[in-house]
Amino acid sequence: MTFLQRETKELEWGRANMSDEITYDREADYVIIGAGSAGCVLADRLSEDGEASVLVLEAGGADNSIHIHMPAAFAYPLMDTRYNWAYDSQPEPHMDGRSLYCPRGKVLGGSSSINGMCYVRGHARDYDRWAQSGLRGWDYAHCLPYFRKAETLDIGGDDYRGSGGPLHVTAGPMKNPLYHAWVEAGEQAGYPVTNDMNGAQQEGVGRMDMTVRKGERWSAYKAYLKPALKRPKVDAETEVMVTRILFDGRRAVGVEYSWYGQIRRARARREVIVSGGAINSPQILQLSGIGAGDDLRQHGIEVLADLPGVGANLQDHLEIYVQMECTAPISLYPATKLLGQLKVGLEWMLARRGVGASNLFEAGGFIRSRAGVEHPDLQYHFLPIAINYDGSNPQDVHGFQAHVGPMRPTSRGHVKLSSANPLEAPEILFNYMSTEGDRVEMRAAVRLTREIFSQAAFDPYRGAELAPGADVQSDAEIDAFVREQGESAYHPSCTCRMGPDSDPSAVVDGEGRVHGLAGLRVIDASIMPDIVSGNLNAPTIMLTEKLSDAIRGRTPLPASEAEVWINPNWETSQR
Repeated sequence: MTFLQRETKELEWGRANMSDEITYDREADYVIIGAGSAGCVLADRLSEDGEASVLVLEAGGADNSIHIHMPAAFAYPLMDTRYNWAYDSQPEPHMDGRSLYCPRGKVLGGSSSINGMCYVRGHARDYDRWAQSGLRGWDYAHCLPYFRKAETLDIGGDDYRGSGGPLHVTAGPMKNPLYHAWVEAGEQAGYPVTNDMNGAQQEGVGRMDMTVRKGERWSAYKAYLKPALKRPKVDAETEVMVTRILFDGRRAVGVEYSWYGQIRRARARREVIVSGGAINSPQILQLSGIGAGDDLRQHGIEVLADLPGVGANLQDHLEIYVQMECTAPISLYPATKLLGQLKVGLEWMLARRGVGASNLFEAGGFIRSRAGVEHPDLQYHFLPIAINYDGSNPQDVHGFQAHVGPMRPTSRGHVKLSSANPLEAPEILFNYMSTEGDRVEMRAAVRLTREIFSQAAFDPYRGAELAPGADVQSDAEIDAFVREQGESAYHPSCTCRMGPDSDPSAVVDGEGRVHGLAGLRVIDASIMPDIVSGNLNAPTIMLTEKLSDAIRGRTPLPASEAEVWINPNWETSQR
């Protein structure tokens, strides 16, 4: 039985405000809920000048697993409830009623300790779009300096990439010939080759980067929180479950949490910052009386702030795998067998080298699904093996595959309380593929991927199509395949979206402050107004770096003047 499953009889579910007689067990200037990517950055940056004290509360424990630290083993913590909330969605109405898996990190480092380690920033236009929605200072020119501040790229920085930040990033070495076949085939199909999809030009095919340093996963915990904990004014409590935020009137003054059945309370002298992620942050707010009033009252929760945007606007990337048999024995298929696993593990443990030192996503790309799309709406992760993202159901042959899916889906879901009991998982519904636009993009994704795989560069390696399969051709057949086999790319976001006071769906302002309340911020992927075109770890770290300066009253970093490449023929040409 885990600590989260133990009885906590002292808790009184459904209370929103504090009592006059409340006493505190701990206090700090800032109390941060969650030691994920955002919480780790906040703990470091808010304490780096030695003035402010910080307390971080994390539901999980230490990252003491070889499967966390070995990049190629990331599938194991994704399936291990020791380090993972392991949520499931409600039956998805447009996915044959399947409940889709939604892993979230429950460990120091949060999801940065269990993710696939892909370092992808999204497109410049994503951030320009945020700024155009009324969020001043969130355009790409003002975000790029914070991407650079956070990062150290192993092959060196430039106007786009960082060289002195705590987050270490390794450029994919692409030693397997199948990676080069992918890039060459993309070029043969008419797409540009980009030297750096996180640089001036996202569009095209090319190498991918990973949050790996010297063959080990470089999580936000290693980059930010671990060094911060050496400071006398920084502390972290692990294996604790936050049950609610405490208020004095409309000001957040502390946090209540459970530790092995005991109720504890921590006072925040300056602010409470919620960094639980796109699933847990809205859950914590709702438990504290912040959310859609009618929903809260159904669970007997006193409404403190009627903010209908809490838990709404849930967005994620759905992806499918186009898998091919490989006719040459050069894929990573042998590494799935017992002897292969032993070889990979031994080489990694002795020298931090070989297959185990890579997340395996060393090449990929971004393309546009049709003419008239200004910047790429489809993303590729190329893998020199045919296997599911979580390591399950490997094809029993040499193979390769491309993960592909729409980047800016129009489907919207929600996160709602299942009950007033904090120990119960929330109700999650993504509503994948609920719009025709999303279905049209996914059909294009399948057909355009097949076209790339048909190029001459793959002639020495290409065997039969393993998935979807040669018999899946019509729109209806592709739609059925997506409903049956589509999976989350594990990028939930946007459930506490940023927006101005005039936006009734906004939960926080452009500095993460919860509308209508004092002393309370939300800072993590949940505050994205809409999902960015790529993986979410790098953008989450960037926005937290940016908001850390805002909290401290620092002058923002100067805007960048670096140029962004947009295909000059985007209005009339698909490539």
